[in-house]
Amino acid sequence: MVSRALARRNGEPRVQTLVVYDIASDKLRHRVAEACKDYGLQRIQWSAFLGDLTHNRRTELALRLQGHRAQDRDRRRRASDGPAAAADQGTRREGEVQ
Repeated sequence: MVSRALARRNGEPRVQTLVVYDIASDKLRHRVAEACKDYGLQRIQWSAFLGDLTHNRRTELALRLQGHRAQDRDRRRRASDGPAAAADQGTRREGEVQ
């Protein structure tokens, strides 16, 4: 995310925010685009959004995008472990190291 300070509107300082991403996962790319739209950013290219946000809203958006990224990373990790790893996790005892 890139930002540039703008004049105050309605008493709150606003920041021009640019979100650009290159994401291979269709599901994650869709969630990121929807989050940007939810925060009022306008699509300026297929994977780029631009708009004015307050500092608080910008921070909220950044946290939401980080959460989506973490969820996708966890989902891919579980998928790559496969069914054998999932079955093995059920047989380990508490405190036991893999």
